[in-house]
Amino acid sequence: MTPQTIGFLLFDNAEELDFVGPFEVFTMFSEVARKKGIDSQNNVVLISQTGKDITGAKGMRIGIDYAIDNAPKLDVLCIPGGKGTRTEIRNQKLLDWVAQTAAQCAWVTSVCTGSFVLAAAGLTEDKNITTHWAATEEFFELGLKGIIHKNVRYVDDGNLVTSAGVSAGIDMALWLTGQMYSIELARATQRAMEYDPAPPYAE
Repeated sequence: MTPQTIGFLLFDNAEELDFVGPFEVFTMFSEVARKKGIDSQNNVVLISQTGKDITGAKGMRIGIDYAIDNAPKLDVLCIPGGKGTRTEIRNQKLLDWVAQTAAQCAWVTSVCTGSFVLAAAGLTEDKNITTHWAATEEFFELGLKGIIHKNVRYVDDGNLVTSAGVSAGIDMALWLTGQMYSIELARATQRAMEYDPAPPYAE
């Protein structure tokens, strides 16, 4: 199994769990693989436009590894959502980088309103996608294009994988781990994370 380089494109006011959740999945996979004697660890990197650190939507300060101009070649691109996406969908330099990078990736993914950025970069037209349940109307009001599916955790269409809001990114990342490596290893990663959602106030 070939190790994958997974890049998270971050920006100010990105929703923290949108990227921290999948980050945990992809890095936990590496621990699981290593313990099983499998030489196939992910290389997970954090990227911002300038290479400067960012501050998330809830105030978490995040250290960045690379700028878009010196980022390594990616196998997987992941874009989180959050209120910062409303600024980035008008950032043509960033959108150009997303489009160019996506063309070279094996997988292109988003969490929550990260799909807005993918759409603004021209990657979702006529594609099946999803986003946060509260953002579907805004998606179309902004003139973005895509076939949005509601009430699902994630949607795959070719190598494009989008997930619903916040915690749904964990589901997406676990599914993707199963696709990139094996379902057995994805299950082992899920178990290592003790990911077995049972919300205390579920209806």
